[in-house]
Amino acid sequence: MNELRGIHHVTAITSSAEKNYEFFTYVLGMRLVKKTVNQDDIRTYHLFFADDKGSAGTDMTFFDFPGIPKGTHGTDEIYKTAFRVPTDAALDYWVKRFDKYDVKHSGIKELFGKKTISFVDFDDQQYMLVSDEFNKGVASGTPWQDGPVPLEFAITGLGPIHLRISRFDYFKEVLEKVMHMKEIAHEGSLHLFEMGEGGNGAQVIVEDNKVLPAGRQGFGTVHHAAFRVADTSVLYEWIEHMKAAGFGTSGYVDRFFFESLYARVAPGILFEWATDGPGFMGDEPYETLGEKLSLPPFLEPKREQIEKFVRPIDTVRSTRKIEKEYL
Repeated sequence: MNELRGIHHVTAITSSAEKNYEFFTYVLGMRLVKKTVNQDDIRTYHLFFADDKGSAGTDMTFFDFPGIPKGTHGTDEIYKTAFRVPTDAALDYWVKRFDKYDVKHSGIKELFGKKTISFVDFDDQQYMLVSDEFNKGVASGTPWQDGPVPLEFAITGLGPIHLRISRFDYFKEVLEKVMHMKEIAHEGSLHLFEMGEGGNGAQVIVEDNKVLPAGRQGFGTVHHAAFRVADTSVLYEWIEHMKAAGFGTSGYVDRFFFESLYARVAPGILFEWATDGPGFMGDEPYETLGEKLSLPPFLEPKREQIEKFVRPIDTVRSTRKIEKEYL
């Protein structure tokens, strides 16, 4: 069985694609690499924020489902998404940056021997920055070269995802026996699991939590988390493997930018397996990634209809100079 390579992407739900774009672009300094629609609900934007080149393992994506209520955090949910920054010194910069932009944050804390900052956005979506200062394992991506954050401090990719689970013993078996991860540390109710080459880009933090009520999905919460597989042949191995393990799955799904498999592995927990390619530059040049409404070929004939559903959002950045903000 080919091992999972690490985290591929995390997809969450926002109350406002416009506010989401502003926050990720001009506060977090991540690059919008694709502006498209939810392939299963064409009324809904799907925005992809990633590193400079849209590399697998660096993207956080968002749906803005019309009329969806605010979600509530609790147990049995993918609770928090982490982003990698190069050094401990970068976190000092981010404290100043979050203070400047009135972003609620925890200050610098230590978790599993790494310096971190937890923070939230306008929807109470939960995030964490984690330092790669002493990190070993899966390589991170390339920071957005033309973004507002100085490159030595900028976000380079995804760090550990954080889940809360009410049936920890069951979930531990799923991670270890089905998904071939291994537990490498624990602190109190928090358990750290690792896959592939390991390191911040290939870790999952699981909180054993039987106290909180179950989380309720809505804006401000995570929809699903995806893990990296090398290519189509490995994806089919996982399709057969998950079927043999007794899980109901989506089977093979072609998302154009990557190929996928979905399975609900526990109450409230939807996982995806996604191939590293083809990636985001097949239909747009590097210089203008994310600036037009990009549709996969099977939706292109519906472009006129889709453009009536989704209001225009100005995401053009190639024609403007974004100054680096040294604080």
